[in-house]
Amino acid sequence: MIRPIMACLDLEGVLVPEIWINVAEKTGVPELRRTTRDEPDYDKLMRGRLRILEARGLTLPDIQEVIGAMSPLDGAAGFLDWLRCRCQVIILSDTFLQFAAPLMRQLGYPTLFCNALETDSSGRVVDYHLRLPDQKRASAEALRRLNFRVVAAGDSYNDTSMMLAADAGIFFRPPEAITGQFPQFPVTHSYEELKAAFVKAGPLEP
Repeated sequence: MIRPIMACLDLEGVLVPEIWINVAEKTGVPELRRTTRDEPDYDKLMRGRLRILEARGLTLPDIQEVIGAMSPLDGAAGFLDWLRCRCQVIILSDTFLQFAAPLMRQLGYPTLFCNALETDSSGRVVDYHLRLPDQKRASAEALRRLNFRVVAAGDSYNDTSMMLAADAGIFFRPPEAITGQFPQFPVTHSYEELKAAFVKAGPLEP
């Protein structure tokens, strides 16, 4: 039996800009620039972010105002349309439901698996909740058990477990520090290169 292909994509850095970097720039809080490219321990990263938000008095509506003005990366929507014409696609992201809606609308509402934030009545972010631990890896493994051939693409430390669990993994515009640790994955820098990598790894029609 031929295994159908499932593409698993990271969101931030692959299809949209890094949300926390945009929040840092718009709010003038440079400490929020740290992402999973810098810190592989996601809980440590998020606990640090929550402390910064509390200290600076930033609420969920403040962050959502920044996100509402963001757009997908140039070429991302076209790439996603191209890919969805050739296989099934799921976006596996460590972002949050409360962040994603404006960006998902601009991408045509693809399927998204992500996490959730907890806020109080004033909009203060008091905690975060994972859908499940290491959900990117768990999702890739589950899809393979469902007899999909999984091809995963990401750019950060938190994508590597998904890529390792997939049948094939692809880096998109990653930092050199990460690619050096995972030389088995091809590195792409444009959507045309990413298309070619999916065509090869799928295999998919050009």
